[in-house]
Amino acid sequence: MGCWRSIMTVANDITVAVVLLAAGRSTRMGEAGQHKLLAEFDGMPLVRRSAQVAIASSATSTTVVTGYRSDEIERVLSSLPLHLVENPEYASGMASSLIAGVSTKAAGEADGVMIMLADMPAITVDNLAALIVAFQGAQGQAIVRAVSHGQRGNPVILPRTILPKILELNGDVGARSIIEASGLPVIDVEIGQAALIDVDTPEQVITAGGRLDG
Repeated sequence: MGCWRSIMTVANDITVAVVLLAAGRSTRMGEAGQHKLLAEFDGMPLVRRSAQVAIASSATSTTVVTGYRSDEIERVLSSLPLHLVENPEYASGMASSLIAGVSTKAAGEADGVMIMLADMPAITVDNLAALIVAFQGAQGQAIVRAVSHGQRGNPVILPRTILPKILELNGDVGARSIIEASGLPVIDVEIGQAALIDVDTPEQVITAGGRLDG
């Protein structure tokens, strides 16, 4: 997939921190109790692969939000240069993980926060670079969203000015309502199918090129 290829970006003082969401319960993985983020892609657990993509980008920091089976997730992330924050309220839905991530010191010090889902195996360093460059080009004053042929997907970069709105979210919701109500420009960056491919079921893991343990 070429996700480890080094890329050059234009020097810019506008900074982006990554918040990688890895707290979900994998409720659609079936009775076998397999965890989608521990499925292997490119010879490593998906959550570690996603974290390495984030780290290899030009983001200033990577924070991983854990929750469900946090001990296992944190173990496979060991030795990586990232921040870990555990969300004890992960069962309440995505909003609590977003709040946990954007409330960190690393996120608060950046001009923008890239919300990245850990279960998207097709995302590459180049994809993240394209999003960051677009955010920097807008001087940090726009929302930047990955799309596939015009269909909105993930990741998304949120300017620091709207992060307080994240703290008001509840339940199993993302930031879509905040984006729509922000009044800020929204820049869509075409990254192809990678913006839409996530893995919620064993079948989706296999179709995306992953391997389930056992």
